[in-house]
Amino acid sequence: MTINEIQDEIIEEFSIFDNRNDSYNYIIELGKNLPSYPEQFRTDDKLIKGCQSKVWVHPYMQDGKVLLYGDSDSTLVKGLVSLVVRVLSNQKAEDIVKADLYFIDKIGLRQMLSMNRSNGLASLVKQVKLYALAYQTQEV
Repeated sequence: MTINEIQDEIIEEFSIFDNRNDSYNYIIELGKNLPSYPEQFRTDDKLIKGCQSKVWVHPYMQDGKVLLYGDSDSTLVKGLVSLVVRVLSNQKAEDIVKADLYFIDKIGLRQMLSMNRSNGLASLVKQVKLYALAYQTQEV
C-alpha cells in the first residue's frame, strides 16, 4: 500500500469514534500491537529528541525500502509511534521524505494531544524523515 492509502485507511478507522476518549483508547490499543522493539536498539542514539516520553526508533533498509521499529515508555505515545510506523515503514525513502502526513490533522490528533505531545509527534515524524533522507542520499 502507498503512504496515502494507509493514511486513508487510518482516517476511515478513526471516523467511527464520536469522542476523544474512544480515540485515545484505540490509540493505546494500537500501541499494544506494535511489534517488540529489539533491546539492542534501546540506546540513546535511537531516542527521539523533543519528546516528553522516551521514544526510540530504529530504521533499516531492506529490498529498497525503509523499515522501522519503534517503541515508547508511554502507552499513549506507543500508540502514536505505531501510527507513524504503520504509515511510513516499508516505504521507499524518497516517498517518506516527500510524504504529507495529513492523517494527523484529519483524525484530530493535534487537537487531542497536549502541546508537548504534539511537539513530540512532530519530532518523531521529522526524525523518521531525516533517516529516510539519509538512506535516499546513500542510494544516489
